[in-house]
Amino acid sequence: MASRAPERAREMLAPYAEAQVCDSYEALLEQPDVDAIYIPLVNSLHSDWTLRAVAAGKHVLCEKPLAMNAAEAEQMATAAAAAGKLVMEAFMYRFNPEMRAFVESVRDPLHVQASFGFRLSDSANYRMHAALGGGALLDVGCYVVSIARWILGEPVEVLARGRVEHGVDMTVSSLLTFSTGATASLWASFESPEEQDLTVVTREAVQRRERPFTAGHPDDPYRLMVESFGESVLHDHPPALPLSDSIANMRVLDRIRRAFSP
Repeated sequence: MASRAPERAREMLAPYAEAQVCDSYEALLEQPDVDAIYIPLVNSLHSDWTLRAVAAGKHVLCEKPLAMNAAEAEQMATAAAAAGKLVMEAFMYRFNPEMRAFVESVRDPLHVQASFGFRLSDSANYRMHAALGGGALLDVGCYVVSIARWILGEPVEVLARGRVEHGVDMTVSSLLTFSTGATASLWASFESPEEQDLTVVTREAVQRRERPFTAGHPDDPYRLMVESFGESVLHDHPPALPLSDSIANMRVLDRIRRAFSP
């Protein structure tokens, strides 16, 4: 582990006798016996350190959202391909067996409603700083966009409204329209009690799932995600969540941002 606070890192890793702590991110990338890097940094650093990692010959599992925008995500994909390294976005909920089963069960969807919100009042939190990639759209909006696309595909029209405070989007609502005529209403917020909900209206039924974006499964989705990525690295096969999907997600987030920005 590399950390700006090495002593805190050592405390975290105390149960693991063979774990090592590096005093800088650069020092971690220089480790010859490290094959893959997990990047959980603030959103604004995802692209930079992914590019550095693949240049150092490492595979990368990068926290969501993959980048600040689609252009950054495309640059990351180009660099990974040139270096022959795997890069995957760490969208844990996509590896939850119950969520996979839910999405696979949907037939003839007409409308998707997805919401993810919680109250954030700590002004020191990086999520409250635009320069660090803060804002509800990137932090929790990436989830609701992802699930809508997972079920309905790529939207042809995007409408959105947002409330911005001190340069940070605090609440964003959007309506997506798809080529089939299906629609999705999406809501992301830092101004509400904790809220997670997914409703899919099909021609035959209304299907609902509470807390769709949390781990909540005996087979820890975080572990399943890491194991899946590890298998891809070890056996040199494409990751379960391809960069093409992550780039497409960023493109929709970009369109939503443009739709509500002044």
